[in-house]
Amino acid sequence: MVLIIAIAVVLSLLSNEASHVLGDIGTATSYDPPYIPTRCYGNRGDQFPPGNLFVAVSVGLWDNGAACGRRYRLRCLSGNDKPCKEGSVIDVKVVDYCPKSPCPSTILLSNDAFSAVSRSSTARINVEYIQYIRVFEFYLLLTVLVNCINCFLIYILIY
Repeated sequence: MVLIIAIAVVLSLLSNEASHVLGDIGTATSYDPPYIPTRCYGNRGDQFPPGNLFVAVSVGLWDNGAACGRRYRLRCLSGNDKPCKEGSVIDVKVVDYCPKSPCPSTILLSNDAFSAVSRSSTARINVEYIQYIRVFEFYLLLTVLVNCINCFLIYILIY
């Protein structure tokens, strides 16, 4: 019985990842091709995620290039003439720094990404964007694993 409980605890910890959520509100506009070269990945063709749901970010999110590859969950909140599509939430990947100076918005969405959340291709919209950072707490898993091994050894010694 102790062994079964120990295995259940280990499996639950292995399948459980903690996620910290960092969210904010900003503005978004669309930007047109050509999309390459990008500041993150140059001319690599494999840099764009499926569905071409990618973004370029302004200086506030760029973080000296650390933003490259970050993924955000984004949804349209509001804008002029009600541009937001109902219930549209998309996951986007940062591939570039804003190519315009000054940047017209917090986030520039590819045309495909923008059309997924907005009815108007020329609107400036207010968006909520949330970055998910997955954190695997190795030290906690290791501690539980050691305790489970101890429980297993005790179980063997008793029976």
